[in-house]
Amino acid sequence: MVSGIVTLVLLLLFVGGWVHLWNPRLKPELDAAARLPLEEDAPLETPEETQR
Repeated sequence: MVSGIVTLVLLLLFVGGWVHLWNPRLKPELDAAARLPLEEDAPLETPEETQR
């Protein structure tokens, strides 16, 4: 009985999250997050450059 309730709650959370991510208002933010791995990293400053 308890395992069925837990399964139902997890299924509802999964479907609710999936529906939430299909919200058109989130598209620009999600597209920007999807491009993050493809962007070049900014060069790191050395400790000497940060003390100036």
